[in-house]
This record gives sequence, C-alpha cells and structure tokens, in this order.
Amino acid sequence: MTLQFSLISTAPETVDTACVVVGLYEGGVFTSAAARVDGAAGGAIKRQVESGDITGKSGACTVLFAPAGVAAQRVLVVGLGAQKSFDAARFQKVSLEAIRALGRLPVDRAVSYLTEVEVPGRDAAWRARTAVLAADHASYRYTATFKPRDKSAQPELSSLGFADGGNAQSGLQQAVAIAEGVRFARELANLPPNICTPAYIAAQAQAFAEAYDGVTCRVLDDVEMEQLGFGSLLAVGRGSANRPKLVALEYRGGKEGEKPYALVGKGVTFDTGGISLKPGPGMEEMKFDMGGAAGVLGAFIATVKMALPLNLVCVVPAVENMPDGNSYRPGDVLTSLSGLTIEVLNTDAEGRLILCDALTWTLQNYQPQATVDAATLTGACVIALGKHASGLMSRHDDLAAELLAAGEHSLDRAWRLPLWDDYQVQLESGFADVANIGGKNAGAITAGCFLARFTEGQRWAHLDVAGTAWDEGRKGLATGRPVPLLAQWLIDRTEKA
Repeated sequence: MTLQFSLISTAPETVDTACVVVGLYEGGVFTSAAARVDGAAGGAIKRQVESGDITGKSGACTVLFAPAGVAAQRVLVVGLGAQKSFDAARFQKVSLEAIRALGRLPVDRAVSYLTEVEVPGRDAAWRARTAVLAADHASYRYTATFKPRDKSAQPELSSLGFADGGNAQSGLQQAVAIAEGVRFARELANLPPNICTPAYIAAQAQAFAEAYDGVTCRVLDDVEMEQLGFGSLLAVGRGSANRPKLVALEYRGGKEGEKPYALVGKGVTFDTGGISLKPGPGMEEMKFDMGGAAGVLGAFIATVKMALPLNLVCVVPAVENMPDGNSYRPGDVLTSLSGLTIEVLNTDAEGRLILCDALTWTLQNYQPQATVDAATLTGACVIALGKHASGLMSRHDDLAAELLAAGEHSLDRAWRLPLWDDYQVQLESGFADVANIGGKNAGAITAGCFLARFTEGQRWAHLDVAGTAWDEGRKGLATGRPVPLLAQWLIDRTEKA
C-alpha cells in the first residue's frame, strides 16, 4: 500500500485526525505547533516535560492519547534535540523517526506539523519534500515475492498530511515524483535474481515507455550487440543462460534538437565473480549489483513524473556474470566497442567492462551534454567511505560541483575522490591497451580511471554507489540511492538553464 500525502492548513489543535505530530526541542523549548496543542490541552505536554517523561532528545517519541481540548485522537511529540544545532540532517532524522513511531500505532491517518520547524538555509518546499521522502522511505515494505504475514486487525497508516505554508506545494509535487522513482529502484533491486534478469529489466523499461507520452525505449539483444562490436560487455555475459540486454530509455521534455543529459547504470543482475569466483558467504547480496541500473531508472522515472523541461536518456547494460565453460577468463583480451583492447586480470571486475561499452555507445548515439554513470562498482569504495557517502569522480570540476551540491541539498551525499593521471599507470598492460584492474591500492579510483579512458570528449562523472545502494545483512534492503541526488541534479539543470 502506497502512503498518500497532502498539505493541511488546519490549526494543529483543531485538525480532525487519528494522530497529530508536533516537535519539541531539548530543554522544553516548544515549537509553535506544540505550544498551540499544549495550550489547548491545558498544559498536558508541559507537565510531561516537567516530569521528565518527555525530554526532547532527538528522535525520541512520546504519545499522548485523547488529550482533552485537542481534536486529534492522539498527539505524537517528537524530540528535535538541541535547538542551536538543529540542521537539515537532523530534520530528516526526526522525520524518519516520526513515521516509524506512527507505524507502531493503530492509526490510518495522521497530520505532521514538523514541516513548520525552521531549518537553517532551507525553505518550506525543501522541508515538505524531505519530510515526504522520509515518510515514504520509512513506510516501504517489500512483499513482492512472499506472502506477508496475516494482517493484524489494527489499521495501517495510509494517509499523511503535512502543514502547508510558503512554497510547500512545489516541494510536495517533487517529492511524490521522486518517491515513485525511489520505490521503483528499491523494488527492482530487492527482487531475487531469478526474477530480475536482464530480460526483466528490459521489459520493465518497455512497459514504462508504453505508458507515457514522450518516452521511448530501445532494447539491443546480444545478436545486435555482437554485430555492433560490444566485445567487452558481451564477454561478461557469455557464461550465463540469461542473455545480455542493452536498454535505452529516452525522454523528450526539452527543446527539439537539444542535446540530452545521459544517465548510465551498471546492471549486473547477479554477480558470482565469474571464473574469479567470489566467496560463498554473503554472495546472495550480489543481486544488488544492479543497484546503479535501478538508481538511474528510478531517476528517469522521477524526471518523467516531474515533467522536467529537458531531454534525458537512460542507458542500462544488463548482464549476469556466471561461471561456465563459455565464460570469459583471466588472461583474455577483449576488444571494446571503442576499439581499445582490455586485458582481463580478474573476471570479478566486470562492472567497468559493461559500462565502458555502454558509455561509448551513449556518446556515439546521443552526444549528451553531460553523462553521469552510477554503479555498485568497488568494495574499495565501501572501505573508503562506508555506507554514508557515494564516491564521486570526474575530470570536470564544474560537473563534480553540481553533483556534490545536489547531494547536499537532497541529503543523498557524495564525496569526491581524485581522478589524477598518476593512477593510470596502475592499469598498464603488456598485452592490451589497458588492464581491467589496477591492483589493491586505490581500487575505487583506478576503476574510475578505467572508465575515464572511454569517456574522452565527454563531460562525464562517475558515482560509485557500492556502499550506499543497499543495507547490508540478511534483511538488508535496497535504499533507492542515488535517485534523490540524480533527480536534484536534473532539477537544478532546469532551474539554471
């Protein structure tokens, strides 16, 4: 069930809902909405603050049931932490905690006044958008391939209102579109690899294109790619019964003839490592190795839903990397679509091998004004940046700055790593133009340096989302990143055109 969102102008003490949500800072500092509810309830919140039951600690939630004088059946008081250090990240955190608390209550509708809380440097549209995206993320449940437990008799949250004000409406509209893209990315990445195959991704893209005007989809199969010379991409997929696909979605929301922006996403629907087989423990998480593809597809969907006035192409090379008698192997030399030859030193460095051909094809066919690829590319990036920031690499300072700013605005943050030519020496080969790995040192950077060799002449950036695309563990789910970052980058391009 998808949570429905709206904006509410009613005063917090008079809104008729199952639960009203207000914020309170540490030290008993009331927000405007909390003060109004407290006044109508005869000081019910104040008394709990004085008794120590409500502390205002960041993310702490307390429920007051049926307080006299308040129209709502419940009041959820959410701690905002210290007022002097309240910032954008804290706002996102308390928004998430509020929805998690609502999810534990037997309520089907609620109204939050957290969007009235001032956030330094952010306007009402940002607050509405961030609160909606946090709520949608926290309420997501994966049920695609198993029967959920019998539903309890208690109601589930289905409708959530937020306090209106300023330009909140524009933020809500953007949030609903971006949330749909994030949900699509999460659902696609969460699917098991026996369902989410290259053919399945292609079918999903084709179905979306058929449903929307101005969107077209082109799918190349392995026969067509063989004829065109996709020697690097096809080598990765040789060992799998699930044949590779190259998916290209086009959206024409801009001027006729205007060069598009391009998003390219790594779509390895399952990665065993190939002949360079991965260790068994944790290999089930390699269904998430198409997280980059899911992310760019989600950003494409968000762009279409927002009807942004630009042209956009989304290219997904989709393969499965399996060991087989026909698999490519260490020592092979591949001829890429660009004509550069590649010595394979490790078949588990396959993402860059499918991306290099996809990037070459994108440049040849679309001449984009800027290209961003997203890929769960290297474990080295997870070691360097953990699960909080995506790795960003680009030779174009202006493009890197745009993406970093989009990440800060959307709280889907990235951190720039160097792409200096000093690292290129690690990719030298005695048998081909380039090797597919550069050794154990600076693994994330040398992977970016590899891709840079195939993006000469392009305004290009690379996002390594290996640490951010999913949460680790047996119950870890896809996060939908970097959809918010990419969506914000594209929004910014229309506002600064």
